[in-house]
Order: sequence, then structure tokens, then C-alpha cells
Amino acid sequence: MATDEVKLIGFRGGPFSLIVEWALKIKGVQYEYFDEDLFNNNKSAMLLQYNPVHKKVPVLVHNGKPLAESLVILEYIDETWKQNPLLPEDPYDRAMARFWAKYADDKCKIGIFSVFATVGEEQEKAAKEAREILKTFEMGLKGKFFGGKELGFVDIAAGWLAYWIGMIQEITGINLVEKKSTPLLSEWFQNFLNAEVVKERLPPRDELLEKSKIFREHLLAAAST
Repeated sequence: MATDEVKLIGFRGGPFSLIVEWALKIKGVQYEYFDEDLFNNNKSAMLLQYNPVHKKVPVLVHNGKPLAESLVILEYIDETWKQNPLLPEDPYDRAMARFWAKYADDKCKIGIFSVFATVGEEQEKAAKEAREILKTFEMGLKGKFFGGKELGFVDIAAGWLAYWIGMIQEITGINLVEKKSTPLLSEWFQNFLNAEVVKERLPPRDELLEKSKIFREHLLAAAST
């Protein structure tokens, strides 16, 4: 087991830092956390030093070597710390896990953000597309979790959906995931959020909800100018 110096530069109000934290917790890796004030767009010198290309979180720093992009970091963590593997052993199952994780990162993320950042007819169109995307994503479920009986790679990579979609639905008044249309995904949301390793790292919902409302107002105002 690696016992090296591990730092995580993240953002408590953002979903993708959580992906890394969940993985580190599952692996039992000790790390030092540095929080960025991204709601006020204050980027630290540390962030700019370790991620000069994109200047975004999360950034994992392992023995002084930085890694950016949540899915890249997730694979690195799984390969570096072998205990409690996230990716399945079978090569085909590993490939499918990567497929669904990338689908969530590409399709689901863009689809949901489009609903969050639009209004009117544009939002209605975005909501329809997002629902179809989420129905497709549901096809990857294997049981209680995407990883089967235990949390796995896809669950961690896409777990932010279970927390953030509820807030987006509340803010916009648009339902994207319902028991009738996506029953398996609805159940997965509850199973994921009830997992102890997940619950202990979730940011306070009320505080995040209010900040998200303000963020959306800024987005809409910028889009209208």
C-alpha cells in the first residue's frame, strides 16, 4: 500500500472534487484537502501552479506530481492503491465501466447543465434531451449499483448525479428523473446517497442549493447580455 504524500485541491461546492474524495475514502488513502473559493472565482496560487493548463479542480498531487481531470484521477487512484478495486477484473466489464463513466461525464453532464442554464423553449428542449440521455444511462445498471452489489468505478464517477439532479429539479421546477420513467435510476440515487462513504463527504444541501440559485442567476444574466 502506498503511504506517500497525497494532496487534493478541490471545491466543496462542486461535484467533481467529490468523485476523487469518494475514491480516496473507499481506498482508505490519507490525504490533505485544499478548498478553492470558486464561487467567487478566487483561484489559489497552488491551483495555478499544479494545473496551469485548465486552471480547474480537482487536482490530485501525489508525491509532488499533479494530475487533473476527475476520470483520469479516478483511474490513477485505482491503479496506484490496489485495495478495494473500483474497476472490475474482467477486461470486458472494465471496458464497459469506462464506457458508462465517460457517457456520464460527456452526455449526462452536458445535458443536465443545459437544463440548469436555460429557460423557456430552449430549456424544454434541453429537458427532453436530458431525460433521454438519463434513460440511456440507466441501461448500464447491473443491480443495486453500476458495479453490482458494491460501489464501483461508474458509481463513483457518476455519483454526483444522485445529489445534484435533485437540486436542479428544485431550482428549475423540471423533473428529469422520476420513479415512473426511470425507476432503476431513481432507486440507484437512493442506494448511492445512503452509502456511508458517500454521505460523510456531501456538502450541506441547503447552503449548496442557495449558492446554485445565485450561480444560475449569473449564468442567465450573462446569457441575456
